[in-house]
Amino acid sequence: MFIGTNLRQKIMIVKGIANFFQTIYRLYSLKCRIFRARDMKNTIAADLKKDHKEQFASLLLQWNEKKNKRQMPWKGEKDPYKIWLSEIILQQTRVEQGLNYYHRFIEKFPTIQQLAKAKDPIVFKLWEGLGYYTRCRNLIATARYIAIDLDGKFPATYNEIKALKGVGPYTAAAISSFAFNLPHAVVDGNVFRVLSRVFGIDKPIDSTDGKKYFIHLAEELLDKNQAGKYNQAIMDFGAVVCKPATPNCTDCVFRKICLAFKENKINTLPVKEKKVAIKKRWFYYLVIEHDEKIAIQQRTGKDIWNQLYEFPMIETRENENIKNILKEAKEKGLLPNGKYEVGTLSVPIKQQLTHQLINGLFIKIKVNKKSKATNGQLWINRDQLENFAFPKLINQYLNAGNDN
Repeated sequence: MFIGTNLRQKIMIVKGIANFFQTIYRLYSLKCRIFRARDMKNTIAADLKKDHKEQFASLLLQWNEKKNKRQMPWKGEKDPYKIWLSEIILQQTRVEQGLNYYHRFIEKFPTIQQLAKAKDPIVFKLWEGLGYYTRCRNLIATARYIAIDLDGKFPATYNEIKALKGVGPYTAAAISSFAFNLPHAVVDGNVFRVLSRVFGIDKPIDSTDGKKYFIHLAEELLDKNQAGKYNQAIMDFGAVVCKPATPNCTDCVFRKICLAFKENKINTLPVKEKKVAIKKRWFYYLVIEHDEKIAIQQRTGKDIWNQLYEFPMIETRENENIKNILKEAKEKGLLPNGKYEVGTLSVPIKQQLTHQLINGLFIKIKVNKKSKATNGQLWINRDQLENFAFPKLINQYLNAGNDN
């Protein structure tokens, strides 16, 4: 390629080639340094996380021994019936709300055999106000299964407990570890939050991969010799120290190793990827009175509040004109063909469920005769209302004195 070129040109070409290879070498060296630095960072992070893991259970149990002052009646309890009852009540329920219910159930039904013998309406009335009534149906079914099919002996293995109606992996882990000290880690909202923050994990806790990751980590961290104590400690820690909105970082036993604290990510962890869509529903209740008796009916089907009682009701997708509600009620046979007197209309009463917002309005109506739709309706005196289990929304209406 040097044919026809003078010496000066040859030298310039050689220098150009040399510069090119020097540039390639510099880029290669820089890339190697970057990868070495990245590998070193990953190694340090891995070692740090390993160090975190080794310290985690020890620090948690130290906190539990010296600083955990959270008192609950089922802490330290070994009766699997009482532990199971507390865990079912606390599904989707705050401890502060569930405490009184737990005491009332234990007082009314000290043993699982007594709960199993109780009639459904009595149990539902005791459960009234806790919401998520599927839990109550499962409670009754499981109590009868254990009392009758298992001769009153509560299952003593994780898989047997998990097979009970209304019991999932978390509840099974809690019962098996608290009652029998079996080595199964609990993973609930408190645990997700603590592990996500301490170890700086940004995997979405509501994703399949994220849940698997946290469950694996929780099992890895569990002190298997003190499973019950460890599980109670991490749940308490998430409830009283590593709280969702206002964590007490200044008094946190993990402060020196918490990656969320070090990286200022307390308010961004844990991560959720899904947004809950809220469905709005309008329930128009007809408080129908005839001869000083009021009509009620029991909810059936696979909808909310199954087996609870309510007034005859018209549901709409949006706020509707009362004339249209009365017209539809008449067409459905909820009101008689004869004359009826429409009284007061309540202000909207709202109840927020997990995925639904219920707007309830109550229309007082006096009728001269009963409607055609007598199937399933009960006509009761006002003082009998307290004997039936109603949804919270209806109880708000009744407790305000609106049934008079």
